[in-house]
Amino acid sequence: MSNYKVLVVEDSPTMRQLIVFALKRIRGLQIAEANDGVGGLKKLSSEKFDLILTDINMPIMDGLKLVSLIRNDPNYKEVPVVVITTEGAQEDRERALSLGANEYITKPIQTAKIIDVVRSLLDGVG
Repeated sequence: MSNYKVLVVEDSPTMRQLIVFALKRIRGLQIAEANDGVGGLKKLSSEKFDLILTDINMPIMDGLKLVSLIRNDPNYKEVPVVVITTEGAQEDRERALSLGANEYITKPIQTAKIIDVVRSLLDGVG
């Protein structure tokens, strides 16, 4: 794994820190952060990412809206998206996956789970 760029979109600084901490254990990842969907879209328009992790519940633009916008963008149609959320209900999971998310992780998050999911998705990239 080397030189993959990952975008973390999460409005909680603590949660973002936890996710970034987990990702830093994977060698060769470049990590960018955004604190809401709009910030995430700005980053996506200026850089190319190999993987996106997003929360669902965020101000201004939530993660589901972000996922659907990503899936409608020809540049990002194939980029893996991981939803990380407190929403554990089956219908939330199905909605996220139907909009195009590749994985759905519920909080509280486990570092090992994030690492496994990210590794397996990036193995399929490139």
